[in-house]
Amino acid sequence: MSTTTSLLLGLVFSTGTAALNNGVGKLPALGFNTWNLYQCDYTADILLEQAQAIVDHGLLKAGYNNFMLDDCYSLKERDGDGKIVEDPEKFPKGMKHFTKSLAKLGFRAGIYSDAGYRTCGGFPGSYGNEAKDLETFADWGFEYLKYDNCYIPFDNVTEENVYGRYVRMADAIEARARETESAPIQLAVCEWGWQQPWRWAGRLGQSWRIGGDIRPWWSALSAILNQASFFVGETTGFYARNDLDMLEVGNTGIGTPPGNLTYDEAKSHFTAWALLKSPLLIGSDMASASEETVEILGNEDILRINQDPEVGEAIAPFRWGHNADYTWDPDHPAEYWTGNSSYGVVFMILNTHDEPRQMAFNLTESWAIRAGRVYSVYDMWAHTENGTAYRNISLTLPPHGVAAVLLNDAGPEPDAAEPYCAVWWQCSYPNGTYYSN
Repeated sequence: MSTTTSLLLGLVFSTGTAALNNGVGKLPALGFNTWNLYQCDYTADILLEQAQAIVDHGLLKAGYNNFMLDDCYSLKERDGDGKIVEDPEKFPKGMKHFTKSLAKLGFRAGIYSDAGYRTCGGFPGSYGNEAKDLETFADWGFEYLKYDNCYIPFDNVTEENVYGRYVRMADAIEARARETESAPIQLAVCEWGWQQPWRWAGRLGQSWRIGGDIRPWWSALSAILNQASFFVGETTGFYARNDLDMLEVGNTGIGTPPGNLTYDEAKSHFTAWALLKSPLLIGSDMASASEETVEILGNEDILRINQDPEVGEAIAPFRWGHNADYTWDPDHPAEYWTGNSSYGVVFMILNTHDEPRQMAFNLTESWAIRAGRVYSVYDMWAHTENGTAYRNISLTLPPHGVAAVLLNDAGPEPDAAEPYCAVWWQCSYPNGTYYSN
């Protein structure tokens, strides 16, 4: 049996998408990624300061226990044995010392490579060296691999498309785990969405990027959510999730001047990423994080939905709102979302406009709601019980603001409730006469 064939036999299926259950990555990863904040300008000491800040702010305790070292950590060329060599100026005590320092703080270390000849930053990629590089990464102490898609070899070299180039690393991960009788390195596919990785990447790893690099301004977040509106709810489950890219909550340092989100935009960003079950990897400066930034990232009510041990699927749109349903609009993605969880029925309402809006929905627009019932309403941002509701909920949201509520069944609705059906279309009396309200 070939390696690829045996890999495919390990598939399980969740909510309609293939998911590789190889013992790692059942739930979305939480942690920090170095790229957006530093790109290539960092040292081990600078990164460990970020790790310590995450601990000091209580976010490690909240679950942010992955520390992802992105591009630019190595020398430009391999050594005489063909191995990747850490940059001695950035890591003067060596990479093992760096990962051991992270482990002492409580972090699992992740690293970056590429399915081409070089990484996007021009450092050695792993094409043709997959097994060798895995040995290096494991020896250094890394357990998680973000795998990019730059510097692609010619077609007559690979005789494969994107999928085949990623299979090479997935096969190497499986082979190493089997030969060493160890847990496989977790694989995060970073293909940027050009070849619809949500359709195939779950066969190889536990997460996949759905688009290009994020930027810390509303139009960039809105465009990502617009794309996600069309498939995320149907392609997410345990061991299989769409990666909407890093969290840009707080000081990012990107742009001139630096682009930072408003408080309400940051709440919307975090809420959407978490409830869509994306990995939550912080891309902003935690050493200078404000109380508001820590409050947003540490929202336990939102995080417990992202990390739900019993329900793996993401929320999905039930109505677009500003546009007719299924309208492609990067400025106005779907605004009304719902899904199930272990803790109740989840609703997320987004105001995609630049001004405050009154927004309302019928509870039975959600597939997870029972008609004819009253529901208790819990606000996942105010952390308050807000009484009960039946039939409809109405709320006012600030520009680019969000509401995230959790509903739980609180019994039958009042006997005198009218109209008789929340959605009147084809609602009928026992004799077959239609009821119209």
